[in-house]
Amino acid sequence: MLLALPSLRAFALSLTDNRSRADDLVQGTLMRALTFIDRYQRGTNVDAWLFTILRNLFRSEYRKSKRDVDDPDGLYAARLKTAPDQLSHLDYEDVRLALAKLPLKQRQALLLVTVEDQSYGDAAAICGVAVGTIKSRVNRARLQLAQLLRHPLDEDVGPDQITKAALQN
Repeated sequence: MLLALPSLRAFALSLTDNRSRADDLVQGTLMRALTFIDRYQRGTNVDAWLFTILRNLFRSEYRKSKRDVDDPDGLYAARLKTAPDQLSHLDYEDVRLALAKLPLKQRQALLLVTVEDQSYGDAAAICGVAVGTIKSRVNRARLQLAQLLRHPLDEDVGPDQITKAALQN
């Protein structure tokens, strides 16, 4: 393996055009070769085996680097924000429990129109009632759901004011 070092370094340098990165590739190649020495088949070309490891290591690092974002100052990372998901889980449970409290016909009409994205006409056909009846059931279901969730209908649905303020930074 030591005899292959100059050739490995030259090959790594031709791939990266950076001495430091080439040295890191050669070191990584030797580490992998020693780790997986039991996979080397005696009698085969050790140089070819080492060059294959180096090439595969380079390709893996190249694929990973394509997903990396160049952000030396950390400014990009500082702008990334995510709303906490703990509250959405609790909101989901509240909605699920409130839906269970709706009368079956209202719940069925509401879910067909809002979740299943059926038109009022299609929902009416599925339920075997008039379109006006479906519209009425959906409206009453929405009102009752808002009341059960203590949510004013004119307020935006989404993160609460504390979460919105935290995301404004």
